[in-house]
Amino acid sequence: MVYGYARVSTAAQKVDRQIEDLHKVGLADSAIFIDKESGKDFVRTNYQKLKRRLKPGDVLFVKSIDRLGRDYAMILDEWRELTKEKGIDIVIIDMPLLDTRIEGKSLVGKFIADVVLQVLSFVAENERATMKQRQAEGIRMAKLRGVKFGRPSVPDPENIDEVLALYKDREITSSQACEMCALTRGTFYRRLKKNSAGH
Repeated sequence: MVYGYARVSTAAQKVDRQIEDLHKVGLADSAIFIDKESGKDFVRTNYQKLKRRLKPGDVLFVKSIDRLGRDYAMILDEWRELTKEKGIDIVIIDMPLLDTRIEGKSLVGKFIADVVLQVLSFVAENERATMKQRQAEGIRMAKLRGVKFGRPSVPDPENIDEVLALYKDREITSSQACEMCALTRGTFYRRLKKNSAGH
């Protein structure tokens, strides 16, 4: 059997172009599985349904490698499982080198597809590392310029000491204390902890 898989990250995004390309290779709508979920992992409703249906000798068409997933390390694992363990052929429409159906199942064809995937994985990982490095450098430079990160701290209400004393003496409840100070419960307890530590 021949199947197709299409994915977008949110329900608001459209899969029309992916479906059109899958139709061009001869797939009917009934053979196409669609997910409108993130590609961060492979725990996706329709992808898992498709995977359960796949049998040795089946072919899976996907428009582009990023439609299969976002994390190349995971894609590599999934690719190996499908092609080596399940005996499935995968065709990435936008990248002809990623086609494991090579005539006669030549080892060279499989090898080329595996190498291309490894290279893509390396490039993606490298890009991620570079981006993280740039972000860290940007944060470091911003801190040097005096930029503050995180939520701004809430200034202490003028009556905080009086309210804390009443609360500690059990004259008021925590709800009443929060109301009197106009603080959230979490902020109130942080002020209480800070006050207790200071004494």
